[in-house]
Amino acid sequence: MKDIQKTEDQRGIAIQKVGVSEVHLPFLIKTKSGELQSVLAKIRLTVELPQTFKGTHMSRFIEILSEWSQKPVANREMECILHDTLQRLEADKAYLEIRFKYFLQKTAPVSRLRSMLDYDCLFFANMTRGESIDIAMGVSVPFTSLCPCSKEIAAYGAHNQRGLMTVKLKQSAGRFIWIEDLVALMEAQGSCPLFPLLKREDEKYVTERAYDNPKFVEDVLRDLVLALRSIEDIEWFEVECENYESIHNHNAYASHSETVTSRPEA
Repeated sequence: MKDIQKTEDQRGIAIQKVGVSEVHLPFLIKTKSGELQSVLAKIRLTVELPQTFKGTHMSRFIEILSEWSQKPVANREMECILHDTLQRLEADKAYLEIRFKYFLQKTAPVSRLRSMLDYDCLFFANMTRGESIDIAMGVSVPFTSLCPCSKEIAAYGAHNQRGLMTVKLKQSAGRFIWIEDLVALMEAQGSCPLFPLLKREDEKYVTERAYDNPKFVEDVLRDLVLALRSIEDIEWFEVECENYESIHNHNAYASHSETVTSRPEA
């Protein structure tokens, strides 16, 4: 059968990324404890398309991803996926993005009851033929913030709200931070972490904890930047913090990105 995709295109336009997106597949993610967590992943896999090629082979992307959907995925596996993509698509550069919900067990602060909280996570990587893989990760963490200004001016009480902080980061080759460790570091920067299951004694604790630890969205972001700078061998990071304001019909927002070229001597 004639393969139209392999015919030559005359328009002289190379396409930077072409492939498949919104691919939903079960994936296995390696956890810090050594176990595997099954997640529903939303995947985008693309390659560069030279200007002389009319199209790419869409079916091959699905074949590759299907083969990997029941294998544990971490840095090494993403490298294999991209290497396989380069070979089978005859491409010079390939890109992979995996988005998924990751669940961690949370223990209520007083009752010690356990429940599961979900976090939006992202792995994204690219590879150029003959070169090493470039990998980054992202995690979004919900948190509670309590307004310092409200606490200062009110005779009693202070307004608080749920917020969302998102970190994307890239570490040096061979370095890796577990999702569990990054979540713990991020949760420590809000006025108080979130818990899915709270009894009355827990609700009292988290309310008072937030009241004793008021933070603007700017405070959360700056504390998060300082915490990320403490992680060894981070090359780049991007931080976003957004408060879903309880007394306004708009959100409070702050962002910051940083390329770490060198660290001060100890």
